Formats: sequence, C-alpha cells, structure tokens
Amino acid sequence: MRNRNTNIILRGVSILFLTAALVLGIFSLVNYSRQRNNYPAGMNIAGIPAGGLTPAEASQRLLEVYTSPIEMLYNEAIIHINPAVVGFQPDVETMLAAADLTRTGTSFWGGFWDYLWSRTPPETTIPLSATISDDRLREYLQNEIATRYDLPPAPAVPVPGGTSFLAGQPGQTLDIDRAVLLISDALRSPTNRSVALTFTRSAAARPTSENLSILLKQIVTVSDFDGLIGLYMVDLQTGQEIHFAINNKQEIGVEPDIAFTASSTIKVPIVASYLINRGSNLDSTTSEIISRVLGRSDNSATDLVLERINAAIGPLIVTQDMKTIGLTSTFINGFFAPGSPPLSPQPVTPGNSRTDIFTDPDPYSQTTPSEMGALLADLYQCAQNSGGALIAAFPDQVTPATCQLLIDFMAQDKLGSLIQGGVPDGTLVPHKHGYVPAADGVVRDTSDVGIIYTPGGNFVLSIYSYHPVNNIWNIINPLIGDLTKAIYNYFNVNIE
Repeated sequence: MRNRNTNIILRGVSILFLTAALVLGIFSLVNYSRQRNNYPAGMNIAGIPAGGLTPAEASQRLLEVYTSPIEMLYNEAIIHINPAVVGFQPDVETMLAAADLTRTGTSFWGGFWDYLWSRTPPETTIPLSATISDDRLREYLQNEIATRYDLPPAPAVPVPGGTSFLAGQPGQTLDIDRAVLLISDALRSPTNRSVALTFTRSAAARPTSENLSILLKQIVTVSDFDGLIGLYMVDLQTGQEIHFAINNKQEIGVEPDIAFTASSTIKVPIVASYLINRGSNLDSTTSEIISRVLGRSDNSATDLVLERINAAIGPLIVTQDMKTIGLTSTFINGFFAPGSPPLSPQPVTPGNSRTDIFTDPDPYSQTTPSEMGALLADLYQCAQNSGGALIAAFPDQVTPATCQLLIDFMAQDKLGSLIQGGVPDGTLVPHKHGYVPAADGVVRDTSDVGIIYTPGGNFVLSIYSYHPVNNIWNIINPLIGDLTKAIYNYFNVNIE
C-alpha cells in the first residue's frame, strides 16, 4: 500500500513538473515570438541603436535624427540648415529592409534555443543609405551663405587733405569645396551634426585708382601753385594709368597731351638714342660722359653724346628714334651749346598744335608728360625682358641689358628733391629732373620723370609744370613731393 501511494505521489510530481515545463516553454515561446517581431539587441541602423524597436519605431527614430537640422557656424554667425533643402534624403525603406532580412533570416528554432539559454545575439550594423545633391548643396552655400555672410575686402581710402590712406579691411570668402565635405559628413552622422565652416582671408584692397586720381587732383588744387601742371603715372604691374592736367586750379583735357619744355629730361631720350645707334658696350670714357649727362645734367657732356651719334645731325636722329617708338611730340632740334642754330624748322607736333593752352615751349626741345612716361615704362618693360616698344622697334639694337644700363645711369641723379623728395630714404628712383632759367633769370618750367621701385609695386611718374610768371621752387618742389608721396602711399598702404 505504501509503495502504491509513493508511486502516485511521484507520478503527480512528475506530471506537475512536466506541466510547469510545458507552460514555461509555451510562455517562453510566446515571448520569443513577440520579441522576434522587434529588432534584436545589438541591432544598429545607420548609427542608431534599434534593439527592441519595431520597424515602425525604428523608422520614426531614423527620420527624427536624419531630418533634423544641422548647425553651421560661419565666423560669428550660427545657421541651421534643413537637410531636405540641400537634397539630403535618408533611404529608410532600404535600411529597414536590410534590418528585417537580418531579423527574420535566421532559424526560428535556433533563435529560440539561444533565447532559452539567454545567449546574446551578435551585433549587427546596417549602414546608412541616403542620397544628397552636391549641386543643390553648392547652390545653397553660394546663394544663401556666401552671398549673405562673405565680406569683400574694403579698400583703403585717402585721408582728405593729406597724402596718406586709411588702411582697408581684409575680406573673407567661404571655402565652398571644404564646406561641401564637412556638411555632407554632418548630414550622414547621427550625433556630430554641428559644422564650423572654414573661409579664406583676402588682403585688404589697395585704394582704387579713381580714388588716387581724385586725391592727386585735390593735392594740386589746394596747393599754392596756380600755374599749369601735367601728371602721368603708370602702374608697372597692371599698366593702369592716371593722366591729367590742371591749369590755375581748373582741370583741362589731355588729348592730345600738352607740349612742355623738355629741358634736361630730354637727356633720357638722347642717351637712349646713343645706346640704340652705338651699342651698350661702353668704354670707360663714354661711361664717364654719360654719367655726367644723367648724373650731373652736364650740357657739354650731352653735346658730346649727340656728336657721337652724328656730329652734324645727332639731335635729329634722336627725334627720329623717338618717333619710331611712337613719341610724336618729343623732339630735340639742336645742340646744347649756347648759340647752336636749330637744325630744322621747329617741328609741328600734336602737343604744340593746341590753341587752348600755351606753355611757351622751347623751340629746341619739347615733350609731353605722357610721352616721357611712356618712354620710361618701355625702358622698365625692356629691362624686365617683358617686351615694350624699344625692343619691338629696334630688335637687333636693344636688349634688356641695354635698357637696364640706361636705368642705372638715371639712378645717378641724386637731386634729393622733387620726386625723390616724396619717397622714403633708400628708395630706388632712377629719374631725370629739369628746370631752365629764362633769359630774365626766372624759372618758369620745372619737371621730373622717374621710375620708382617700392615694396608694394613699381610705378613711373612724369610731372611737368609751367608758370607764366615765376615757377617758385618753394611751391612746386613740395607739390611734386606730395604728389609722389601720395602715389607711394597708394602702392604701400597695406605694407607693414
């Protein structure tokens, strides 16, 4: 009886355990089936943890992250950009399909077995699938960001009433190529959605040539000089010119340019003609003579140079050489020695044919500011081996070394006033000045032409002045110095 009761109890306990195991198995199977409808732990979709989420929940999470604005910092501005505006679209369907394949592609019972033993499923990463339009992004950056936030460099401006300039401000330009890369990365990141845009700095712009021209004219009109002054300047880097004439505070036309007495500035064409016709391989005697011509403005030495060109008609050959390079208002019609006769009737030129203005130009020697400036610009270009009229007109007679030799001779003129008086000490200024007392001892013509070499750029400056009564040195000298200083400052306003 006892054994029977024991068996009944054991059978009951066994049935109880089996029933419990069955219930537990069914419960576990139901839970696993429910869990299998969600993404497994360790599932990562486009950088977003999706374990335990339903496809609908994962889709919403993906859209929340990847359609949220990204933050851009440009200089001091904070800008938010909607991804859709630049054509960024996350492909949620493709990513969820890949995740579903991972979720349902494994064996049901194998997964259930791992579930029963609490085995952690392997981590699964679904990469981001998205499209972005580089064209739309670039268009947005150009039209909405660069147009609004870029800063063009502000040019320096002249100080009213002076010869200096207020420094301009540097500009900034969005680096669009770099911005496209940075923003594309941010749009594809679920966490790093802030971008600091980079830009390039541009140097503060030089003052405009129009502002310089206005300043130069103001310097003349507010000065005590009430005669006629003609100015020609050329930027040797760009070829940009400033050319004007002012007579008794009133601007007048310069087409054709005005004829002035050339005085000693004509010695530059004379030496140029000598080098063209006799070559630049100089003996020591000839070098010493030319040094006297351009360094000390020695008239007797100048006649020696003219005679070596041609003892009878040296001046006429100089004139013809200048015409060959296009200087139609520049001539010398005789030797310098007192009493030398004119070698031909006074040439009629575009410059001395004007009837609206009269400078009483010397019948022996005339030029214009623009023609003498053009000659110096040609010398500079020739010396730099970058062309010019001299080499074009005399290809077999003129070389860069020829032109540099003439410039070196001009650098021996150490007047220290006029153009040289308007630049810092040590500035290289090959130049030739000129002023001639009239028969009554009064100076009416004062001029200076030169090539000015500066850290910020080189330029040619040609200035001629005439006063019908007296071209007072203490007025014209500081005026030419101020004009030169203003141009020097224009080229060097941003030079530290």
